[in-house]
Amino acid sequence: MTEEREILTYELFGTAMRELAQDIINDYKPDCVLSIARGGLLIGGALGYALGIKNVSVMNVEFYTDIGEHLEEPLMLPPTPKAIDLSGMRILIADDVADTGKTLELVRDFLGDHVVEVRTAVIYEKPSSIIKPDYVWRSTDKWIDFPWSAEEPVQPQNQTA
Repeated sequence: MTEEREILTYELFGTAMRELAQDIINDYKPDCVLSIARGGLLIGGALGYALGIKNVSVMNVEFYTDIGEHLEEPLMLPPTPKAIDLSGMRILIADDVADTGKTLELVRDFLGDHVVEVRTAVIYEKPSSIIKPDYVWRSTDKWIDFPWSAEEPVQPQNQTA
């Protein structure tokens, strides 16, 4: 018996981003979208375009090491943006999923008192998340197959001349 999963296609991703962006812009106008890599890279870029925001930045955080396996605590990887460079801004943190919520919490706390305001946006929220994101497209308790990570990485193919 296979485990039931939430399946996000690229087409549905486009719909999700427009709907999420509409919810955000109806309520908040961020100065910068801060994407959490890797899962939040596409989300941050898509939201940047949909919200008309060119100031899109990235923070690398490692937490999940495999399906259902993660480090004890999320770990920021270099290069890390200087929080002081974001001072005085309204920041929207973008990620793919709030599963445990620890990654969002780490990045939000890192920004601390340096910024005017921090809000969070995710495609999916799970009931186990320790923080409630400000903007969520859908809630689920299932494992999520994202179109960019559902398949194994590509490998070099033998080419004959």
